[in-house]
Amino acid sequence: MAAVTQFAELLAQSQQAVDAGFDVFDMFVHQAVDTRAALMGQIAQGQQALDLFRYNALGAQAGVERLGCWAHARRKFVDAQKVQPKGKTGRADIALNLINKLYGIERDLKNSDDENRKAGRHERSLPVLAHLKSWMEKTQPQVTAQNALGKAINYLASNWNKLERYVEEGYLPIDNNAAERAIRPFVIGRKNWLFSDTPKGATASAQLYSVVETAKANGQEPYAWLRHTLERLPQASSVEDYEALLPWNCSPVSPS
Repeated sequence: MAAVTQFAELLAQSQQAVDAGFDVFDMFVHQAVDTRAALMGQIAQGQQALDLFRYNALGAQAGVERLGCWAHARRKFVDAQKVQPKGKTGRADIALNLINKLYGIERDLKNSDDENRKAGRHERSLPVLAHLKSWMEKTQPQVTAQNALGKAINYLASNWNKLERYVEEGYLPIDNNAAERAIRPFVIGRKNWLFSDTPKGATASAQLYSVVETAKANGQEPYAWLRHTLERLPQASSVEDYEALLPWNCSPVSPS
């Protein structure tokens, strides 16, 4: 009997907070939009995803507010900057300067709590966003949609509502970089092992990556935390015992 290869997708969910962070991976065989919708439909806060058509069903659900990724918007202007005449400042530089100001504000507010980050964004980021939007609306009719700058501006315009939404709350991220960093080890590993033998194997991989990347998101050295946890799991007998082993609640010592 001939072997059948199935297509699967890895969905990454990342939450980075001051007190705890997690990276959770789910493996879906085929492009199971309905499965993703069932999983993500429970989320009432912001959901950040790339501008891909297969996420549209999630964003259309009641209670789900979709966020744009400023890193992707910025990247398109970087591409436009590369094709400008060397040594000359162009329109792409104007957009990049304003986007970099948004990121500078985020760096300043990095250690703030959600309430103060929200207030800081309203005071400092909203004027920058208004400036960028005004420039975008003025410039868009002046450029062709086929060149790099036109593509960058059209992406910005078509995703503007999603891109500016992060300022509404202090806990919303400006970009999707945390999730992209979390999936990088999986992407690199995939180049080596290429395939999962079975759907169950793919699911097991997603679970293992969830554990390891969540440990890393909380500043733990994965091997030290796994050893600490596995040595103590047999003795755990209460909810408190299990919670004490979570990577944001313990301080294992790396073995010498």
